[in-house]
Amino acid sequence: MKIKTKLTLGVGLLFLMILLLSAIGEIYINALKSDTENILVDNYNSLVYANKMLASLEENASKSLLQFEENLKLQENNISEIGEKETTQTLRINYNQFLKNGSVLATKQLIRKEIFKIIDLNMSAIQRKSEFAKRTAEVATLRIALTGVICFLIAFTLLINLPSNIANPIKELTESIKQIAAKNYSQRVHFSSNNEFGELAKSFNTMAEKLEEYNDSNLSTLMIEKKRIETLINNMHDPVIGLDESMKIIFVNEEATKMIGLPHYELVGEFAQNLAFRNDLIRSLMQDITIPKTNNKRENAEMIKIFANNKESYFEKESHNILIIPTGEQTKKTIGFVVILRNITQYKELDFAKTNFIATVSHEFKTPIFSIKMSLQLLENERVGQLNEEQRNLLKSIKDDTQRLLNTTSELLNITQVETGNIQLSIVPADPKSILTYAINANKTQAEQKQIQLQTHYKDNLPEVLADSEKTAWVLINLISNAIRYSHDNSTIILSIIADNQQIRYVVKDFGQGIAPQYKDKVFDRYFRVPGTKKEGTGLGLAISKEFIEVQGGQISVESDFGSGSIFTVTLQLA
Repeated sequence: MKIKTKLTLGVGLLFLMILLLSAIGEIYINALKSDTENILVDNYNSLVYANKMLASLEENASKSLLQFEENLKLQENNISEIGEKETTQTLRINYNQFLKNGSVLATKQLIRKEIFKIIDLNMSAIQRKSEFAKRTAEVATLRIALTGVICFLIAFTLLINLPSNIANPIKELTESIKQIAAKNYSQRVHFSSNNEFGELAKSFNTMAEKLEEYNDSNLSTLMIEKKRIETLINNMHDPVIGLDESMKIIFVNEEATKMIGLPHYELVGEFAQNLAFRNDLIRSLMQDITIPKTNNKRENAEMIKIFANNKESYFEKESHNILIIPTGEQTKKTIGFVVILRNITQYKELDFAKTNFIATVSHEFKTPIFSIKMSLQLLENERVGQLNEEQRNLLKSIKDDTQRLLNTTSELLNITQVETGNIQLSIVPADPKSILTYAINANKTQAEQKQIQLQTHYKDNLPEVLADSEKTAWVLINLISNAIRYSHDNSTIILSIIADNQQIRYVVKDFGQGIAPQYKDKVFDRYFRVPGTKKEGTGLGLAISKEFIEVQGGQISVESDFGSGSIFTVTLQLA
């Protein structure tokens, strides 16, 4: 509980108890006042009237009789006790009789008797009311005393606890401050409460922790470490640029200065935004680095082409947000950025050489392969001579190997197109059913050999698809061929075309062995083949299919239940 709340509750409760004590005293004082007034006003006046009537009766003069009549009337208007009314009425009757018969001794005696009766009634009332007032005073005294005791206990409790609740933490904090002043920076304050002292303790501990960290640091050690880091960065063969959180360049190594073309002193201490206006390379390097609105670490890599070392070079740019958790805090904070350029020119040149080699070899292979196929067709023609069964089997084996070699060569040529970015596209509106039919016919013989049924599902009035028919058909041929290859004999493959959401989806569903979960995300990688598979292939078909579809603005995906089959989906835009 907050200290302010404790003080408010304590003082407020004491104030309420004082108000309660005052209210009780006021109530009982008014009650005593009321009882006293009743005694004085009613009963006392009746006694006065009675005594005056007695005095007037004794004088027996005409003036005295007038005074008796006046006091009798006042008594008649001041009746307050039980029986007093009847007695006063009897007095009136006797007095009237006294006036009528004259001064008769017997009548006077009766009048005196009634007057004394009135006096007795009021004296008894006075005694009774005095007793009641006494009891009221006793109750008032008891209740006021009880309330006073409660107020005393509350005040005593506050007097004992409240000062200690405030003074003890202050005393502990004072001792800790003295320890800090004596350079004992390991001193900490431990308040478990969540009040103002708890918040003060957290702030004090944070201050002490930072002071301890500062005290433990050594300036010479820091300078040595700084020099060591600068030397390491300068000896790196990759350009490195460091910026603070405000995008000011704080360090840059020699490789970076050579590449940027500006001396070290013109870079360090300058804002990257200002340098970007007069240096295209810095503008290119800093274009995706911004001061983040959140503390999420961002690391990315992209390839850029730069003229360096007197030739066109390729670099992979990596940018990193430098995040730390400041001492005494819990959230990460960005303190700067680092840009690293890795020279990948050598690897890029090797990749280009590999691509050119594959393209050249694949192209050169096609001519002798076609010659072999032509020779095989001539041998199959019986006009050049009859073949026995063994020769026909050898001929069939050579033909299958030649076709396999031709398929591999075609895939290698396609992958070189993909790698060089020279894919020739002719994207025009086309009939989606015609593309699927072409792919089915290309795989019909392979399906018949395993007695696999190719079922098609699509509507008759399908809209046209915006695609390269040749490349899309090649992808579907590859997907259907894979489905046949990995399906069991006498099974079914479902081929569907679905038009929805401005898209055409080709779906190839088989019921074969499926793809293991750990390999599902890798099937579109180049040269990847599921370990342990005995089926033929180069591992390029799906990679080429993915490139062919994505370059048309589409998508290709796979869903697989290992042991139950796979579903490949090709999505393209409607015309």
